[in-house]
Amino acid sequence: MELQNPQKVLVLGSRGQIGISLCQKLKDAGHKVVELDLVIDPAHDLRLIASPEINEAFQCADFAFFLAYDVGGSRYLQKYQESLDFVLNNTKIMTNVFELLKNYSIPFIFASSQMSNMSFSAYGALKSVGEHFTKALGGLVVKFWNVYGFEPDKTKAHVITDFVDSALNTRQIVMLTDGKETREFLYVDDCSNALLLLMEKSRNSTEFQSFDITSFQRSTILEVANEVAAQIGAIVIPGTRQDTVQKNQENTPDQKILQFWKPQIDLRTGISKIIEKSRASVDK
Repeated sequence: MELQNPQKVLVLGSRGQIGISLCQKLKDAGHKVVELDLVIDPAHDLRLIASPEINEAFQCADFAFFLAYDVGGSRYLQKYQESLDFVLNNTKIMTNVFELLKNYSIPFIFASSQMSNMSFSAYGALKSVGEHFTKALGGLVVKFWNVYGFEPDKTKAHVITDFVDSALNTRQIVMLTDGKETREFLYVDDCSNALLLLMEKSRNSTEFQSFDITSFQRSTILEVANEVAAQIGAIVIPGTRQDTVQKNQENTPDQKILQFWKPQIDLRTGISKIIEKSRASVDK
């Protein structure tokens, strides 16, 4: 059955872990997907003055997902988030993208983070600025809570990918922290399903809205490491230091999204999917 009202949907950051999944979900639903990502073409660099390729992509879009950002997992944030390049990269991306969204009057969803209220974090503070841009333009904010999926770019990998790769390669998981910090992990396909529903919701609304997209289930990092180790046959070596990224600050997610969406994939199943995809990528 064909979609009655297919849209030209622009996905910024289409080759990231969420972008890849979202693009496939959009195509499966019958939408035409327009992708922009540095992995595809250097001309897609959103930090620079808009190239003809970028302007054309925005000009033809009915809706946009603003996923593009200079970001990675905890290792990446610890190393780079206080650097000038990190701050400049994300400031330039936001300034250029929000101006284009305004110029072409495109309804959009901005990907924020549950860390946006953590002002001690450069990443969190930048995401908070993005939320203010979005509110000013009448867009929709989604706050991600530790979305995980298969990540081909290991330099920016998040914790579950790190654990899986370490366990597969060394049969050990050497942790950065003691693992007592908690997170709410959501499998990437559940996240993409939520984004599709929110796209439809935002198209029928003119008021600013914000939604938390999460599993609503807390796990300690040590519990995640133990689950990965059990599925692969590895040992876990906890670290000694405490969480330095979120400094053990815990937020409580807004549950209003549960009125029309619920996650379907539990953490154990999600981890097994990452392991399967990681093994397959090695075998290629």
